[in-house]
Amino acid sequence: MNDMTTMTKPRVETTLKDWETDQEVRWCPGCGDYAILKAVQRTLPMLGADPKNTVFVSGIGCSSRFPYYVESYGFHTIHGRAPAVATGVKLANPDLDVWIITGDGDGLSIGGNHTMHILRRNLDCQILLFNNEIYGLTKGQYSPTSREGTRTPSSPTGSIDHPAKPAAFALGSGARFIGRAFDIAKQLPDVLKAAYAHKGAAFVEIFQNCIVYNKDVFADFTEKKNADDGQLWVEHGKPMLFAKGTKGIALDRIALKLKVVDVADGDWQAADVIVHDVTNRSVAHMLVEMPFGAFPMALGVLYDDPTPSFEEAVVEQNARLAAGKTPDLQKLVSQGQTWTVTKDGPSL
Repeated sequence: MNDMTTMTKPRVETTLKDWETDQEVRWCPGCGDYAILKAVQRTLPMLGADPKNTVFVSGIGCSSRFPYYVESYGFHTIHGRAPAVATGVKLANPDLDVWIITGDGDGLSIGGNHTMHILRRNLDCQILLFNNEIYGLTKGQYSPTSREGTRTPSSPTGSIDHPAKPAAFALGSGARFIGRAFDIAKQLPDVLKAAYAHKGAAFVEIFQNCIVYNKDVFADFTEKKNADDGQLWVEHGKPMLFAKGTKGIALDRIALKLKVVDVADGDWQAADVIVHDVTNRSVAHMLVEMPFGAFPMALGVLYDDPTPSFEEAVVEQNARLAAGKTPDLQKLVSQGQTWTVTKDGPSL
C-alpha cells in the first residue's frame, strides 16, 4: 500500500477486545458485513487508534448498524445524511477520528449529494461504502449500483437503469483517495490503514456479499478459483500484474486507454506494463472504469494524493477572524435593530 503519507496521530495500545461492544451482532447469517466489521476491529489496534477519540457515523441500511458494534462513540443517523453529521462532528472537534459507514443505497441515492459534498470539501474522515448492489434492509429492491437486468421486487422484469460506479463517482466528486477491496479480502486491513493515514476524505468501496438478496454477485472475482484472473491488486511503485504475473495492464498510447497484455517469462517491462503511481489521477480514472470481464477488477489503493483538508481551512479562517477580538455575546445579539416588547406591543 502507499507509504507516501505517514500517520502522525498519537498511538494508543488496544486489542481487538477493546473495540468490541456487548451488543449482539445481528446481520443475516453469512452476511459479508460480519467480515468487514471484524476487519475494522482488527485494524483499529494496528492504527494505534483511541476508542475515546473515535467516532463512527452511519446512515440507514444494513451496514448502518455498524456503530452499535464498535466500542467507540457513534451516531446512527438518518437516510443519506451521515456525511452532514460527520462534518459537524469533525468541525466541532477536529482531533477526532471520524469514520462514515454507508451503503450503495444510503450513500448514492438519497445521500448522493451529501457524499459528493463531503468529498469535494475534503473533510478528514474515512468513508467506507459497502456495495452489495441491492437494497438489503428493505427486502431486496434494486439499488443505484444494481446491474442492468437485475430482477428484484421493484424491477420484476429487470432493471433498465444504468448502474452508478461508486469509485468513479467519488473521483468525479473530487476525492483525493480511492480504495477498493471486498469483504473477505485479506488485503482489506491494508486498504483501511492507507485510508486512515491519508489526510482528507478517504473513500473506500467494499464489495459486500448479500447472501439473501444478491448472493455471490461478485463471485466472478472474489471466489478463490477466480482470484488469479479476476483480481488486480495494485501497489504504489509496482507493475500492474495479475494471473500470477502472466498478464498485465498497459496503456494503448494511440487510443489512450488501458489494455491487457501478456507477460512472457516475467519480463513485464518488455510488455510495457504500467507501474502504479497512486498520485496519477488519470490512470485512477481508467482503473475504476475498466469493464470487468474484459479486465480484472482493480483493487487496493487506486489513488492517494492528499491536499489540505476542509476542517483545517475552517479552523484557520476562524482563528484569523477572531484574532484581536474579545467575545461579547450580548453585543452580538443586540447589534442592529432591537425591539422592546410592552403591553401595547413591540416597538423599535
